[in-house]
Amino acid sequence: MNILCVFGEHAYGDPARGEGYEYVNFLPALQRLGHRVSFFESFSREPYADFAGLNRALLKLVEETSPDVVLCVLMQYEVWIETMRLIRKSGPLLVNWSTDDSWKYLRFSRLIGSEFDLSVTTYPNAVAWYQRDGIGSVYLSQWAANIDSFIPPLPAAACRYLVSFVGAAYGNRPAMIEVLRREGIDVACFGHGWPAGPVDTKRISEIVRASQISLNFSEGSQDAQGGADGRQIKARVFEVPGYGGCLLTEQAPDLNRYFRIGEEILTFEGGDELVGAVKSLLAQPEQRDAIVRRGFERVSKEHTYDRRFDDLLGELARRVAQRPRKPIDWSEFEAVARRHRFGPALKLLRALTVACASLFWGKQRGPRAARRIAFELSWRFFGSHTYTAAGGPGRMFYKES
Repeated sequence: MNILCVFGEHAYGDPARGEGYEYVNFLPALQRLGHRVSFFESFSREPYADFAGLNRALLKLVEETSPDVVLCVLMQYEVWIETMRLIRKSGPLLVNWSTDDSWKYLRFSRLIGSEFDLSVTTYPNAVAWYQRDGIGSVYLSQWAANIDSFIPPLPAAACRYLVSFVGAAYGNRPAMIEVLRREGIDVACFGHGWPAGPVDTKRISEIVRASQISLNFSEGSQDAQGGADGRQIKARVFEVPGYGGCLLTEQAPDLNRYFRIGEEILTFEGGDELVGAVKSLLAQPEQRDAIVRRGFERVSKEHTYDRRFDDLLGELARRVAQRPRKPIDWSEFEAVARRHRFGPALKLLRALTVACASLFWGKQRGPRAARRIAFELSWRFFGSHTYTAAGGPGRMFYKES
């Protein structure tokens, strides 16, 4: 197939936060499977003056590459609903891999899921939500590991770190790390918000392999929708065993569908279990080494992105052949783009919102806080309109989005 990937080269479009997860893992897997792969940068705000420029450039690349499938990982409203419709009318199947349905479904997937030929979710509970809301084109997949990063495990005696954690410092993570440190257990932490800062993908695999124990936490970066349990299976669940590491992860729904708990990976619930599991593993290196070997074997056989995308694209293959091709309707797009005008009224509203937010969060954080306020109000009161060319947050806060 001819596949156009739409996501970011860097995490959140910021080079300081390291390489983008999808860029590092999805592109190589699709290429190994023999597909022709193109890439469009949608996370960075630097190349364009506004979202009209971004959407115009995306449509031009669709026109130039004539893909069978456009595979998106959307952060928010960077690709307009009108652009999605123009893509689909021109022939390609439009697919979105939704990264955080445990908390984003209500404000994102629920509002735009019907615009895709297929919505991919990694959160099992979300399948019923999609179906309840009349979005039938949902596909349950899961995170995985990149075979390019597979490294045979080291024995515990050869490891540099006792315990490590790689990931952003949010939610209960700092508190749980502190629980271990109060017990005298040294934990090396890497990622956004920790003193050591982010590390690139190659360094992550080196840290994991050189750790007797690698931790993972299962909560989402925001609260789950509707009071649901926000814990979710993270990509690190598959990556740690693939990197040759010993995974000790916070419990999450459906983990036992992918691993034999206690034999291939270990889980914990709460601080006391975390401390107990760490102490037990450190005291029994032979048990730790056996778990590492079995986890590595399981991921190598079943949980690679090559397997995930082979299954996903097999689901799409029949439909690709049935889609007629049509030119992009540029007159329709330019009419849509004119609705994206950032006029005097919105400029005044932005100035007032930023000024108020800056009083509470400071001048540096104020604009982003103002964008967040505008977005939270917009999706609640205006629903899917937020994700159109005329959506207020996108017109007011391009650089901050």
